[in-house]
Amino acid sequence: MDVLKKITNFYLNASIHVAFAVYAFLRITEFYFDFSYQKNLDYFIFFGTITGYNFVKYAGVAKLHHRSLTSDLKIIQIFSLFCFVAMCYYAFLLPLNTLYISFPFAMLTFLYAVPFFGGFEKNLRNIGYLKIIIVALVWAGFTVLVPYFHKTNAISYQAFLLFIQRFLIVIVLILPFEIRDLQFDAISLQTIPRKIGIPQTKRLGLILILIALLISYALNTNFETKNTFMIFFFLVIIFLMRAKVNQSTYYSSFWVESLPIFWWLLLLGFHNF
Repeated sequence: MDVLKKITNFYLNASIHVAFAVYAFLRITEFYFDFSYQKNLDYFIFFGTITGYNFVKYAGVAKLHHRSLTSDLKIIQIFSLFCFVAMCYYAFLLPLNTLYISFPFAMLTFLYAVPFFGGFEKNLRNIGYLKIIIVALVWAGFTVLVPYFHKTNAISYQAFLLFIQRFLIVIVLILPFEIRDLQFDAISLQTIPRKIGIPQTKRLGLILILIALLISYALNTNFETKNTFMIFFFLVIIFLMRAKVNQSTYYSSFWVESLPIFWWLLLLGFHNF
């Protein structure tokens, strides 16, 4: 059991799970627009997610609840280096236009971790409301706009609608983390739950996911994608409403982040049925 726990913790702490969630969103976008599998781009974003997340988490700005990881930090750093090399390899295989549209979202990730204002003492992560918006923008950008532009060399109205929907979905998926982190975040960090309270945070999440549901009916997709989204929609609501400060260890970091993966697997199942 100890070995399994160590493997699970490494899988989560090294950001492999979150990378699979991003990868799942990429594959969902390919389903929505009937794109063929874009191996080089998908691997570039998968390894880039691990690199970026580990950079953000462990580049000197980790919160108190990461300090217990110092004994394993060296292994995670080495693993992240290999992922960075893999990301660079797949980036080399991509056209320049794809890298150009990826650049703004990569810069947002960099500025999220590196202090660049307030006398070089603050970064985007230190701004409560902006923090969640930046994360959602980066996820939605990399999983909708980048793959769509990579395939078509343009951005359509349907792609923009899916981008807005993905942006709202990611914000809602972050809210259970925000609720959990109330016990870790500094009081000065005015996150949404700290500012408006947990009940209002859940109501906000419910409104946003309802808007995402309405957008799903404006997208030109088949019944397969709409039906799987409905299942995903109800699961998101359940996990949002059950979120609390004292969560189980894996509630947000594993189960909530598994929802995009489950949605993708549902689409695979419906598609192959």
